[in-house]
Amino acid sequence: MKAVVLAGGYATRMWPITKNRPKMLLPVGEDTVIDIIFEEFEADDRVSEVFVSTNEAFADDFEEYLEGSGFEKPTLSVEETMEEDEKFGVVGALAQLVEREGVDEDLLVVAGDNLLSFRMSEFIDYFQERGTSTLAAYDVGSLQRAKSYGLVELDGERVVDFQEKPEDPKSTLVSIACYAFTADTLPLLDEYLAADNNPDEPGWFIQWLQEREAVHAFTFDGAWFDIGTPESYLEAVAWKLDGENFVHRSATVEGSELGENVHVMDGAEVLDSTLEQTIVFPDSYISDSDIRRSIIDRETRIEGLDFAGALIGAHTRITNGDH
Repeated sequence: MKAVVLAGGYATRMWPITKNRPKMLLPVGEDTVIDIIFEEFEADDRVSEVFVSTNEAFADDFEEYLEGSGFEKPTLSVEETMEEDEKFGVVGALAQLVEREGVDEDLLVVAGDNLLSFRMSEFIDYFQERGTSTLAAYDVGSLQRAKSYGLVELDGERVVDFQEKPEDPKSTLVSIACYAFTADTLPLLDEYLAADNNPDEPGWFIQWLQEREAVHAFTFDGAWFDIGTPESYLEAVAWKLDGENFVHRSATVEGSELGENVHVMDGAEVLDSTLEQTIVFPDSYISDSDIRRSIIDRETRIEGLDFAGALIGAHTRITNGDH
């Protein structure tokens, strides 16, 4: 089987830190978001090739990343878009990839901004045992949160209804952008699109598909993070660090107090400051400051400040008048 890692989003809700970098390459502890997915596929002999589906704007970033990563299976598959309003939609881009790469076998599809607590091998086992197209489903525990995702209704393990982003959800079990499609299902992508159906979210295709053939749901407990906002990124890092801190060996932390879940990257300096649940990107400088639940992008200078819940772009200088 083959796999596709969806990495074509522009992550506008996380600008400025994702304006010039793919969110899938954001660090989460010692790894990046997408590393964790690649490691799973690299270790599973059933997956012969992994296509990284991205856009022209980020193609060079992924090319450079893959060349230095040591992974053998991933290759780039680039859609011809440079901006958000040019995107084909996920289903449209997936159909194009299947045609472009000549995929004619079972296909795994996972969003590259997903941080999952289950092993991908478990999901593949389930898919092969059922022999039908399969989605991963998670109970988000909140009707309000369920409005943002595809709502899954099951009869046993079989999907009997699917509603993409419902206004009035009846449950909290949602699809998490992790799918496995049988080889026989792939030609239906073109049939779906030819009928002028919604090309944007895979959930619309699943809603259409489950009315025509069996689709099963792999449900799991534990953790799942859809990294699409600064808050969800901080939550994912906190889950990965589990209350600990990660300070790169080339970073400098002196005279400072680090609370839980602080990540200080290479070349950064933190002097006489207090940090809590904060991510500090490379070569930033922080002194005499109290910072909580914030993301500080690279080569930023902060002196004599107290703030929380901030997202500060690269190359920014913010100082108290006394500094």
